Amino acid sequence: MATQRLGIIMHGVTGRMGMNQHLIRSIVAIRNQGGVTLSNGDKVMPDPILIGRNAEKMEALARQWKIERWGTDLDQALANKDDTVFFDAGTTQMRPTLLANAIRAGKHVYCEKP
Repeated sequence: MATQRLGIIMHGVTGRMGMNQHLIRSIVAIRNQGGVTLSNGDKVMPDPILIGRNAEKMEALARQWKIERWGTDLDQALANKDDTVFFDAGTTQMRPTLLANAIRAGKHVYCEKP
């Protein structure tokens, strides 16, 4: 059985919904259970990178939930071809620009709210 890595750029996860619902109850929970098992027995393991404006918050959140990757440079994260999904739970005002940039970078986009 093989494990497939799924690189996810997670933006805006210092907010209540992004952190509790999407990071902790979803990504961290999936990682803690050993990934998602596919019908052929392979596993998909999310490998998030936490991205935000405040380096101290990002580092503390990553350390708390044992996430190896974090940063403040969204453009650099979007340039990483190994991370194929962009998740956004940031402010509504920032969303159009962030999603357009992620789409231009060729990422699959998941958005927490419209």
